[in-house]
Amino acid sequence: MKKYLKHLLLAGSTLLLVTAVMAKLPALSDEAKAKAAEAAAKTAWSGKVEGYQLCKSQDKAAAHFYKTAKLSGKETKPAPAMPACTDPGPFVDPASAATAPKAAAPAAGAPAKKS
Repeated sequence: MKKYLKHLLLAGSTLLLVTAVMAKLPALSDEAKAKAAEAAAKTAWSGKVEGYQLCKSQDKAAAHFYKTAKLSGKETKPAPAMPACTDPGPFVDPASAATAPKAAAPAAGAPAKKS
């Protein structure tokens, strides 16, 4: 019984100490917030890439199944209509995309300079 109480007391005091330490942490800086936003965007993009790769492999497996079923003479139901796999493209950091200067296009009627 004493061993149980010691463990309970140790766990309780540890929780109180952790709570006190967590309460004194400063707010995140703008740089830390930007890094967290970038990490979240990169994680979301990685999920989209994994979904795209899964979609492509499922399409490949289904095509192989229907091809081998047709060659062996088995009768199969037609494949259900599925949306096309969409490639998420390369990762673009939302913070750098928002702050990147846009290239100014030359005016349509502006004459070219001659040297």
